[in-house]
Amino acid sequence: MLNPADLLCLRELSLFQAARADTFALLARNATTVTCPRGAQLVVEGQADDHLHVLLDGVVELGSCWSDRDTTLALLRPPAVFALASVVLGVSALTSARTLTRSRLLRIPGSDLRQAMRSDIGLCVAITEEVSGCYCGVVRTLKAYKLRGAIERLANYLLSQHRQRGDGPTLRLPCAKRTLASLLGMTPENLSRAFASLAEYGVKVDGPNITLSRPEALIDLAKPNSLIDNHSVSSPRLGQADRERRRGGRHLAS
Repeated sequence: MLNPADLLCLRELSLFQAARADTFALLARNATTVTCPRGAQLVVEGQADDHLHVLLDGVVELGSCWSDRDTTLALLRPPAVFALASVVLGVSALTSARTLTRSRLLRIPGSDLRQAMRSDIGLCVAITEEVSGCYCGVVRTLKAYKLRGAIERLANYLLSQHRQRGDGPTLRLPCAKRTLASLLGMTPENLSRAFASLAEYGVKVDGPNITLSRPEALIDLAKPNSLIDNHSVSSPRLGQADRERRRGGRHLAS
């Protein structure tokens, strides 16, 4: 049984706010919470794990590997759900998931979710919106990789982190630089060179702490675009971007 605090946290997730009371009771009945240490493997790519995962606390990395290569696809921060598409379809996971910090998660059996979504139109619409948000995030990320160079991708990433934190010119990277390089489609060496190139735009690097002393200059370089970036504050489409962030698209490359 979930404790009252976890029940409230689950109920407040946008994915479940519109669910009927009986639907929510079904989902919560067999849900469990688990606390995992840093580096715990939560989902293995290509294997079946028929559970929806809800990140309550910590940081989770989604990644993939092929041959002798591996890559980081997304970093998740709470509140976030993952493995939704594979659970809805009842298929093996396309990505692996592991914790980057000590994390606490809630797990809902996939059979319960599929049963609930077939009988509750509110939940079904919410799931459709969540998956659509993830799709928007994937398209934005793909466009950034195809249309921008490494320096522009890094500049936009720093601006997005700055906007999310909103607490002064200095931000702390949420992951190791090697992980960040993989997230942005670079090698560690290319990331180091990109940081060095951004020095003239007011970017100062001190370990994991990054200071943006001239954000306007960085914006001129990055040229954020509402059809690529979720942090483009000058866009008339900001409401659309914020809506995506509330759904699955908020975490891809964030």
